[in-house]
Amino acid sequence: MELLLDTHALLWWLAGDPSLSQTATEAISDESNGVFVSAASLWEIATKHRIGKLPGIAAVLPNLVEAIGEQGFVGLPIDLRHGRAAGGLPGPHRDPFDRMLIAQVMLGNMVLVSNERVFDAYGVRRLW
Repeated sequence: MELLLDTHALLWWLAGDPSLSQTATEAISDESNGVFVSAASLWEIATKHRIGKLPGIAAVLPNLVEAIGEQGFVGLPIDLRHGRAAGGLPGPHRDPFDRMLIAQVMLGNMVLVSNERVFDAYGVRRLW
């Protein structure tokens, strides 16, 4: 199974935060699963840190790419197909980062690791 981590799932995994569900923890830990991190998540983290919403990330932000690699996670770039799909998604959900994750999960036939039920309205497979 190929998993795409939502931004909060990534941060909770890296921090060892117990907010990450047991099901998610087990799936991420399972070496038979591929675990991906979208470029959109790093864009979201950097943006939220810049505007003061993630002040606690300052110490790890410079090494975040390396930390993701050390976990064995794979970076998922944003390509033109993702952009077109994210921009064309229906519905009122306006978060551009979430819309990109939805597009990437749909086009990549992946499972999204997230506690956010808003994704269910888009018919994506979500694990929590």
